[in-house]
Amino acid sequence: MLIMLISGFFAFFLRNINLKRKGGKVTSQDLMSFDFNTKMQAMNGQFSDISKKVSKRWDAELPFFNLASISTASDNFKNANMLGQGGFGPVYKGKLLNGQEVAIKRLSRGSGQGLEEFKNEATLIAKLQHINLVRLLGCCIEDEEKILIYEYMPNKSLDFFLFDPANHRVLDWEKRIHIIEGIAQGILYLHQHSRLRVIHRDIKAINILLDSKMNAKISDFGIARIFGGNELQANTNRVVGTYGYMSPEYVTRGLFSIKSDVFSFGVLLLEILSSKKNCSFHFSESHSSWTCMILVENWQGT
Repeated sequence: MLIMLISGFFAFFLRNINLKRKGGKVTSQDLMSFDFNTKMQAMNGQFSDISKKVSKRWDAELPFFNLASISTASDNFKNANMLGQGGFGPVYKGKLLNGQEVAIKRLSRGSGQGLEEFKNEATLIAKLQHINLVRLLGCCIEDEEKILIYEYMPNKSLDFFLFDPANHRVLDWEKRIHIIEGIAQGILYLHQHSRLRVIHRDIKAINILLDSKMNAKISDFGIARIFGGNELQANTNRVVGTYGYMSPEYVTRGLFSIKSDVFSFGVLLLEILSSKKNCSFHFSESHSSWTCMILVENWQGT
C-alpha cells in the first residue's frame, strides 16, 4: 500500500511535467487569491475520516500554482523579500491578497539538489501532519522552475537566535525547553506515530523553524527516507547531510536508521543548551558535557 501511494504521487508529478513538455495544459491556480484557511479546514475534515481514500484524495488535491501568481506574491522574487538560502535554493516571503503570508522555496538552477529531492520533499510533507512539522501549502512546476510554498514562520530558523550574540538572549530557559520538546515530538512522530516511518537525515538548527509563539517545526525533507514497517536500517553509497550532525556509522559506512536522527538531535540539544555551534567545541574544553562531541571528532578523524 505504501509503495502504491508513493508511486501514485510520483506519477502525478511526472504526468504534469510530461504535459508541459508536450505543450499540454496543466491545471494550476492563482496563489494570490487562494484561501489556505478554507483549504486547510477541508483537509482536516478529510483526515478525520480514517480511511484509505483520504490519502488518495490528499495527493490529488495538493494545490498547483502558476508561476505568474507566485512571482507577484513575492514581488518578482525581490531580494528584499528573501528570508534565507539553503542547499535547495533561496526562500522568499510572499503575501496574498487576503493578507496571508507564505514562504516560497525556489529550487536554484545551481543547486546540488534536483527533481528527485523536490519530489521527495513534496511527497513526504504532503502526507505528514503534525504541529511540529512545517506545513506544505502547494507547489509549482512550470518551465524550468520548481517551487514549494509553505506556511510562513515569522521567527525564522533556530540558528538565527542560537548563534547570534545579539539574539540568543531572547531564548530563556523556558523557551529553550519548549523548543527542545517540540523537536523531540516532531522526531517521535516521524519515527513512530506517522503513517510513514521517516528518517529525516538532516536535523540541525537551520532546519528548525519557529512560528510566532516560538513553536519548533522541522523542515527540509529533501534528503529524508521512508522506511517500511519492518525496516530498521538502510545503507547508501551517497552520504548526504551536514558534517558535525551525522552519526559516525553514517559518515564512515553509509548506515542510517532512526538512531541517525537521534544522534543529530543530541548534537542539536548541546547547541541549544550552550548557544554554540558544534564545530566550535575544542579538545581543550574541560566540561564533561562536551565528551560526546570529542568522541565524534576522534571517530571521524580515524
